[in-house]
Amino acid sequence: MISNDAKEVFIQGITRDGKTFRPGDWAERLAGVMSSFRPGGPQPGSHLSYSPWCVPTVINGIKCVVVNRELRALEPMAWDFVLNFARDNELQVAEACLIPDSPKI
Repeated sequence: MISNDAKEVFIQGITRDGKTFRPGDWAERLAGVMSSFRPGGPQPGSHLSYSPWCVPTVINGIKCVVVNRELRALEPMAWDFVLNFARDNELQVAEACLIPDSPKI
């Protein structure tokens, strides 16, 4: 269950039984499907970059997709799609807030 307080949801490329999810590019594929869901709606060429609301990343060597809570408010069906993807594939989901790297001095 996802709380209403989480700013972001992390879909991790690890199944509930601890296995690495395949195919290896699943995070990029999922984020690519979600690329048109963005502030201001789809724009010409927006399919060429990821949505700021659904971004693939690697955390501690594990592929993840970070889904921002704003997606839920503006595109509830898209929000349901990514969470159902995680549920249907038995992927681990965590709530958190991604903290940007500190600037290098």
